[in-house]
Amino acid sequence: MGFFLRLVLATAFVNVPPAGAQAKGAVASPALQKEFDGFIEKFRAALRTNDSAAVAGMTRLPFMNHSEIRDAAQFRAKTYRTSFTAKNRACIQRGKAVYDRDQEKNDNYLVFCGELIFVFTKTPAGFLFTGIGVND
Repeated sequence: MGFFLRLVLATAFVNVPPAGAQAKGAVASPALQKEFDGFIEKFRAALRTNDSAAVAGMTRLPFMNHSEIRDAAQFRAKTYRTSFTAKNRACIQRGKAVYDRDQEKNDNYLVFCGELIFVFTKTPAGFLFTGIGVND
């Protein structure tokens, strides 16, 4: 595993709540669910065609607040290539997204792929891909 991926995964412990941290009974509103469904459909379409530029356009930058991933080109070079393997792209396309509301009251959807958790967060600009965490 590359140094950068280890760094991203290590810092993800701070950014992503454990899988069991979901609030009891946390349920997305129908409007929020509909908005996420539209977003994830586009995100999955980009993954099907392996379109790293489209994925970068649906990602909050700087990615996970890392100054070395502050724009789309850096995201594509440093994150997409290592984290969006064919196996992970396939998993995100078929994986069930789980709703979670974190301690800062952000609406998140999580897709669990083996050792990784892909995080999508509602932002003022709509849903964005916001992080990768470790599935503990």
